[in-house]
Amino acid sequence: MKSNNEKNSKIAFLGPNGTFTHEAASVLEGELVSYCSIPSVMNSVVEGECLKGIVPIENSIEGPVGLTLDLLAHKIDLNIEKEIIIPVSHNLLVDKDIYDTEDIGDIIDVYSHSQALAQCQNYLENHNMKTHFTLSTAAAAKSIKGQKGVAAIGTLKAAELYGLKPIDKNIQDIKNNQTRFIILSKNPSRITGHDKTSILFSLSDDNPGGLYEILGVFAKNSINLTKIESRPSKEGLGKYIFFVDLEGHKNDEKIKNILDTLRKKTSFMKILGSYPMANFNKD
Repeated sequence: MKSNNEKNSKIAFLGPNGTFTHEAASVLEGELVSYCSIPSVMNSVVEGECLKGIVPIENSIEGPVGLTLDLLAHKIDLNIEKEIIIPVSHNLLVDKDIYDTEDIGDIIDVYSHSQALAQCQNYLENHNMKTHFTLSTAAAAKSIKGQKGVAAIGTLKAAELYGLKPIDKNIQDIKNNQTRFIILSKNPSRITGHDKTSILFSLSDDNPGGLYEILGVFAKNSINLTKIESRPSKEGLGKYIFFVDLEGHKNDEKIKNILDTLRKKTSFMKILGSYPMANFNKD
């Protein structure tokens, strides 16, 4: 007899349909379910409504997604079981029932999420287009249907879903734009030999040189760090939580010993998960 988790194949994603998160989630096997916020995606997994949830954690241009990091640090106890990295391609979309040409000269107003507009700022200024904020790129795509002289910046998936067409593709100012997504669940990932482990920790107030000492543990053991960043701990100015991604799996003997050492040198430490590095994902 199958357990509830085995029966549940639902995957929560940050919607609506047509967002970059939807695009990333589309490579996963399961029934995709749209949620309106990052907290609701995570809570759906905690409460068992969905088996997994996918949320953005960082962008190569905009940096970390603070809300995702804060929830993992303070409120949500889930395991990162996988990461997905997708290129961010911004496209100028119009209603295909109104425009039968690809002339952008008629476009006056452009709608999109604030980050998408910021990442296409040079393009928009060069074409004298007025910008308008929406809650998401998908919401922008839906809002322009039936309108002339307006366009949305969004994904090709949004164009397909909402009856639009791209009249200009890859309009972002920086071409190597990527977003990293994490898949959260209650299940740990097995060792693959090409893994990374994500942890967070905080230091004691009376420990000068504490961060230097922690980094020395990794250096002494020849462990490569793929990311280190800090977030306010929300306990006062000058107090931070550090997020670190390191190569290796938490069940590797060497990594186990390092994590045990870190627990003794930090006031708080949490393992967010060990999972295959995106460049080595084959499924």
